[in-house]
Amino acid sequence: MARQRNLAASLGAWSARHRKTALFGWLFAVIALTVLGGMAGQKSLTEADYGTGESGRAARVLVDAGIKTPAPEMVLVHSGELTAEDPAFKKAVADAIAAVDGTGLAQGIGDPYKTGAISEDKHDALVQFAVKGDPDTAADRIQPVVDALAKADGAHAGVTFGQYGAASGLKGINDSLGEDFTRAEFTAVPVALGILLVVFGALLAAVLPLILAITACVAAMGLLALSSQLVPVDAMTNSVLLLMGLAVGVDYCLFYIRREREERAAGRDKDSALRIAAATSGRSVLISGLTVAVAMSGMFLSGLTVFEGFAIATIEVVLIAVLGSMTVLPAVMAMLGDRIDAGRIPGLRRKAVVRTVGDKPGRLLGAVLRAPAVFAVLGIAFLLALASPALSMKTEKLGFDQLLPADNVTAKTAQRIENVFPGAPAPAQIVFKTDDITSARATGAVDAFKERALASGHVKNPIEVTVHEAEDIAVISAPLAGDGRNATSVRALEELRGDLIPATLAKVAADQALVGGDLAFSTDYNDQLKSSIVPVFAFVMGVSFLLMLLCFRSPVIAVTSIVLNLLSVVAAYGVMTAVFQKGWGDELVGTTAVGAIESWMPLFVFVVLFGLSMDYHVFVVSRIREAYDQGVDNRTAVAHGIRSTAGVVTSAGMIMVAVFAVFGTLSMQDFKQLGVGLAVAVLLDATLVRAVLLPAVMALLGRSNWWLPSWLKWLPELSHGEEAATPAPKHTAHSAHAEHSAAPRTAPAGHTLADR
Repeated sequence: MARQRNLAASLGAWSARHRKTALFGWLFAVIALTVLGGMAGQKSLTEADYGTGESGRAARVLVDAGIKTPAPEMVLVHSGELTAEDPAFKKAVADAIAAVDGTGLAQGIGDPYKTGAISEDKHDALVQFAVKGDPDTAADRIQPVVDALAKADGAHAGVTFGQYGAASGLKGINDSLGEDFTRAEFTAVPVALGILLVVFGALLAAVLPLILAITACVAAMGLLALSSQLVPVDAMTNSVLLLMGLAVGVDYCLFYIRREREERAAGRDKDSALRIAAATSGRSVLISGLTVAVAMSGMFLSGLTVFEGFAIATIEVVLIAVLGSMTVLPAVMAMLGDRIDAGRIPGLRRKAVVRTVGDKPGRLLGAVLRAPAVFAVLGIAFLLALASPALSMKTEKLGFDQLLPADNVTAKTAQRIENVFPGAPAPAQIVFKTDDITSARATGAVDAFKERALASGHVKNPIEVTVHEAEDIAVISAPLAGDGRNATSVRALEELRGDLIPATLAKVAADQALVGGDLAFSTDYNDQLKSSIVPVFAFVMGVSFLLMLLCFRSPVIAVTSIVLNLLSVVAAYGVMTAVFQKGWGDELVGTTAVGAIESWMPLFVFVVLFGLSMDYHVFVVSRIREAYDQGVDNRTAVAHGIRSTAGVVTSAGMIMVAVFAVFGTLSMQDFKQLGVGLAVAVLLDATLVRAVLLPAVMALLGRSNWWLPSWLKWLPELSHGEEAATPAPKHTAHSAHAEHSAAPRTAPAGHTLADR
């Protein structure tokens, strides 16, 4: 069957011939997207956009009615010595109320002596109020209240004021996000540059991948602003985009440049070397990028808008990075030629080791190929041992106080409020809609609910009712028993939905009573995620199987790819559970275990890792297939493919691990979980999986790796680098110079796990 034309090779050749067009076209596209995105502005998700299930419907009822519930806030007045009966304590409470009221930003200020918001030991009082105006912008307007309370706090010795609520909590998260995002930018880029300097031994060759990755991120952010007009995005989406853009952008360039330099070191002229790099590594980049994009598209099946934003952002930055590496990168490399090695770093000038099919494998790889069954069993057992803690994984939508660092003042206040006023920081919010909210029947239903709810012990005081007469809607705030998140609160929510509301507020079919609030939102969110896991997993693995089957014309390779990727994913789950839920070694990553994994994390980590793992898998297996197509036996092809790619896979893995690890050092809990999970998985994938398990499994399978059933013979036979199979010219004076000037200054294959 005739080979299909290699798109990557065609694009690379076109770019090399039309260098200025490719380069300036890229720059124009980046600038245009940035300007257009800036003009449009990024559209963020509203509170109602996050919802799902009953809590989502409750939020939607309010949105449709034009009702915006003001952002609730609380001031905790605390003294370790004074009690609520002491005049000094009463004066502090009065001053706190006056400070809040004096800003003109508060409404519905509750006096704790009238609402009963006094702790059992009398050492705490809770002043509750709401922020006037649009709740979606309350976090941007809460600072005067914070300042007024801080000033009033200083006037009372022995009494402290602490503030927490929807506005101050979100402000704390936004402030941390901004700091974290800045820190990630200023840390990840230098770390990646340092690794690239070691990998290439030359400043220009190291800077080029970073420039391309950064410009891809900038362009993707502009494009994301445009697409957010249709699908709004979460505040964390930019960080996810940066994380993925830097990781894949640098990796794709690394694959390309290293192959070109390897071919130059083998004695080929620069045009031939670039053409081979485009046909081989360029093709791997294309397939890897498409696989990542397809994997991320699985998040559209989650049914959650926040995941749709993550998916769109990641797909955009990955495809832009792929386009850049296949067009502008070969154009720039054609322009630079051997000058790509400008700025050589002293001490890192090592000649490349040009691998040939007949080379002996290194010590570790040789041992793996001699006893593949032993290493396969040991490797799988180790990964399953790492994965074992995930059997008890608990997921929940983390609250403000859990997301913020444990030493954060707002987080400490929230914890104190939860301890002394259970349920107060996160009351259930019941949206009661009827034909006439002012009728005696509706009023009686609300009174009956309050009486029955308090008598049940599942709801605590103060129960607050806000009536919107024009819309015939009442919003009932009902603090749940427990701390708002524990099993007691969950049981209270179940009783509220299953018994208390049907018996009082929803006795008439025309009435509608929906429960929202933080716990209801978290419960519904988790339920939606659990119901979407199977379709998302099935979609991602199914489409990945088809892509691998099309790429390598082997169902065995496709199945092997999925199994190996799943092993690294479940190992990451186990480490995340051990650290962030059980607290094993949590201090090593600068955090205190919160007892749960962020609810969206497992699904997101799965699709990201499944896509990224294919980067290495496609790159390595393509090199194995390239050797196999030259007529060598399976085991020799495996040895050559692993040995030839060990340096670049190790280098690429180090960069990804470094970038992800930077996110693991940030202050926000979800960043830490994401960074640690991805870093651990990529580390395992680039070392144990690719250097041990992959060669062991492929050696065990032998020629079965390349088995194709007769009914699939119609699949197109894609190019696997035939040009590279052509022997390189013998080293003349020119080719010797090429090896000296263009070869990597490190010994990539001589200093990696696969060669020890």
